[in-house]
Amino acid sequence: MVKGWSKSFGLLMLVLIMVLSACSGGGGGGNNNGKQTNEGTKETDAPDNKGDAGGATTLSIMWWGPDARHEATKKALDIYSKQNANVTFKPEFMAWDAFWQKLPTLAASKSITDVLQMDAAYIQEYVSRGQLEDLSDIDLSGIVDPNVISNLQIDGKLYGIPLSQNAQGIAFNKTELEQYGIALPHKDWTYDEFFQWARDARAKLPEGKYPIGDTTTWDSFNYYQTSMGKPAVMSDGGKTFTLDKDLFMTFYQTYEEFRKAKIVPPAEKAAAFLENDPQADPMASGVVMTRGATTGSVSALEQLMPGKVGVVNLPVGPSGGGWAQSTIFLSVSANSKNKDEAKKFVKWFISDKEAGQALGLTRGIPINPDVYKELEPTLEAKDKLGKEIYDLSLDKALPFYPPAAGFSEWVDTYKKEMEAVTFGQQSIEDAFNKIDKMGKELAAKAGGQ
Repeated sequence: MVKGWSKSFGLLMLVLIMVLSACSGGGGGGNNNGKQTNEGTKETDAPDNKGDAGGATTLSIMWWGPDARHEATKKALDIYSKQNANVTFKPEFMAWDAFWQKLPTLAASKSITDVLQMDAAYIQEYVSRGQLEDLSDIDLSGIVDPNVISNLQIDGKLYGIPLSQNAQGIAFNKTELEQYGIALPHKDWTYDEFFQWARDARAKLPEGKYPIGDTTTWDSFNYYQTSMGKPAVMSDGGKTFTLDKDLFMTFYQTYEEFRKAKIVPPAEKAAAFLENDPQADPMASGVVMTRGATTGSVSALEQLMPGKVGVVNLPVGPSGGGWAQSTIFLSVSANSKNKDEAKKFVKWFISDKEAGQALGLTRGIPINPDVYKELEPTLEAKDKLGKEIYDLSLDKALPFYPPAAGFSEWVDTYKKEMEAVTFGQQSIEDAFNKIDKMGKELAAKAGGQ
């Protein structure tokens, strides 16, 4: 009894302290008069998140991104308020790191903003905490492709409205491939075709140039494993861990063969690559003829190699391959007092053409095809390449599989162990045993076993 009373008293004192702090004007992270705060966050003064007797509503909203996204989003919020005179906003925007540092604190106090930007790498974590509202009742027909919605659902429910089209594909140096008489990659090539293409291309390339790069990251293998009809490496919020040994050995033995045959760059050279650096990017430097690219990232590569970049979807297997869906969303807090207005707003955000003009490409290729059509005449070649990756990938796409919560160390370990393989410091099987053991331990922990 004493222990329970002490805990309740402590909570009461904490509430009193918070109230007193708010009254003294010391809350909210310091100066919030639209200026940069110590946390690298910008805030704009607005009324508290409550409706008044006249039916006015203030929606709190937070997002991350660069300044261009901030300014564009504020313009969109102004448009919404003009169209809905009873609604104003309390926006808060910051850099990526600051956002994900702040969100857990808000979640712990159940004070997440009414509307928040959410990322595919974290959405399952916040769903599992009960922090996000189910948005399945929002009608997105004609706005978002049904396949995309299906791939985004978690236990049959939708917790984030997708904002942009994104997909994983492969960029290739079409100019040099044509120069050396090498057939260009084609849509829906299988993994067997991809590997054979690399062997054939090696025979036509001069010394010091390579058809494909090496791979040491878990997601590259996960694309392969899922394309072959096996489960994702991590599923069920990390409670299930599946690393298929036969596929693992086949995949990495192929790359071991490629290192010996100089089909991929030597480990020392591969370790020095730096994407989107003019001198060190594997493809822009002229060393490797292909590399991975997404809808959002390929524009930077095109700027380094104007007119030389072609794109294709990832290799596929019997179950498909790669992914094509949004990885950035607007979600609604499960604790919001303004859920109806918040739901109305998030649908408006991706469907209103005036908002679409204001937002432009600040969150990537708009998910709504009608909004994209409005923007298309103004797009540069680099932006159209991103749309091409998406279109090529969509029909064979599998769901996007982010790392499960608690697996960040495992992701780093996977890369470290596979890099040791590329440098000849350990066998593929030894690497598998270490990676598999750690993954199973984390899954058991996530499942409470």
